[in-house]
Amino acid sequence: MSLAMLSVGRTRRIPHLPMVVASVVVSLLCLVPLGFIVWVAIDSGWDTVRQMVFRPRVGELLVNTFLLELVTLPIAIVLSVALAWLTERSTLPLARLWSWLMVAPLAVPAFVHSYAWNGFASSLNGFWGAVLVSVLAYFPFLYLPVAAQLRRLDPTLEDTAASLGQPQLAIFLRVILPQLRLAICGGALLVGLHLLAEYGLFVQMRFDTFATAIVDQFQSVYNGPAANLLGGVLVLLFFLFLGIEGVARGSERYARVGSGAARAPNRWRVPGWSLLLPLIVALLSLGVPIYALGRWLVLGGVGIWRLESIGPALGQTLLLALAGAALTTIAAFPAAWLSVRAPGRLQRVLEACHYYVGALPGVIVALALVTLTVRVALPLYQTIATLLLAYLLMFLPRALVGLRASIAQAPVELERAAMSLGKPPLLAVLTTTMRLAAPGAAASAALVALGIANELTGTLMLAPNGTRTLATRFWAYTSELDFSSAAPYALLMIVLSLPLVALLRLEADRISRS
Repeated sequence: MSLAMLSVGRTRRIPHLPMVVASVVVSLLCLVPLGFIVWVAIDSGWDTVRQMVFRPRVGELLVNTFLLELVTLPIAIVLSVALAWLTERSTLPLARLWSWLMVAPLAVPAFVHSYAWNGFASSLNGFWGAVLVSVLAYFPFLYLPVAAQLRRLDPTLEDTAASLGQPQLAIFLRVILPQLRLAICGGALLVGLHLLAEYGLFVQMRFDTFATAIVDQFQSVYNGPAANLLGGVLVLLFFLFLGIEGVARGSERYARVGSGAARAPNRWRVPGWSLLLPLIVALLSLGVPIYALGRWLVLGGVGIWRLESIGPALGQTLLLALAGAALTTIAAFPAAWLSVRAPGRLQRVLEACHYYVGALPGVIVALALVTLTVRVALPLYQTIATLLLAYLLMFLPRALVGLRASIAQAPVELERAAMSLGKPPLLAVLTTTMRLAAPGAAASAALVALGIANELTGTLMLAPNGTRTLATRFWAYTSELDFSSAAPYALLMIVLSLPLVALLRLEADRISRS
């Protein structure tokens, strides 16, 4: 059977070749960062690789990275599981309100968290400062899937364990916790990869990681071999973390046949002082940023609202976010359509190419595009086109996930009916499936746009001269220790991020009910 005429039914065939070609082109673009790392290693030669990689500085960065992950992840896991259990499975007062407050820290970009803590406790820096702020900034990525999974658990399993005389602690450890394994592993992987990629938070905490070293090296030497090879080490760490997560996840599955018990989950009684945990977390993760931001806004007064700077930064941020979101959503559509209409081995390979690049640190994507444009396409160096391509690569998975779910809800029979009325295949897809998938596509585009609005590292490395986004203007002022002038930009980023938090929470609720 030809690739252009893959069958989607016995009575009607839809030509898939344009979708396959488009998906292949996007997949080849996605392979650029990985190809860049391999090419740098080969082009540099073994002697250069040995000199740049096997040196004390790289050893220090490795130690910093592993210590950060080994300390931060267990704290974040324990904290998230405890908070999720309190808000979802206990008699905690105002549990619904607390559950929203536990997700709200995602509205504050990580580097704004560190900015707030710098203003609140200037002596807090180094390793332990990095651990504290990392936990407060990223624990919601663990809390969300764990809380959603707790809402889905069948309470009859706990009833059975209780009828066998098991105490509550044993029920939690032997019945509930094993069923949270996949959610914990997935959330921990996401947090771990964010820690590998984060730049602004650790710079402000004065803690060196691979991401900070790569950006510093790039800014001082401009695409020197040291930055490129450090990027190669960071990619190897990325794949190492994927492997560790796969082993930790294991092959066990905790699934049930049917919908389970048709009643609300068991709520365990907790003492009144259990309110202290969510209260302290809310104060540290939300109270400190609000207090610090409000303090700098008051100290700065009206003078810090420089509309001649804030207006262009807000305008450029919105334009880049909208253009990047539209481009990314369009680029993701062929792969999303194939995953629903023509699943198969080729489609899975193409989809994997789309997904992997979104998990790479933004600094690697930016470094790859810098090298590519400098050596192969110099006219594209530091242009809007290159910056938008970087956004496309970094945020492609966000668009793909939402589009795939939306397309799956559009019946294929509508495409066949449109073609039977004489419409060309592509026009039939656009007038039926795309129209029905439009709300999901819009939600996916919004997630991409809000991610772009807060993106820092890639924008710093790739933005053309004169381009100023909210994130880069904020970073410029904080680098000069002008925290008051940075406050309006931080406030605007948080305001733009609030819809993302609401979407994430509502989507988690929807999934837990499905």
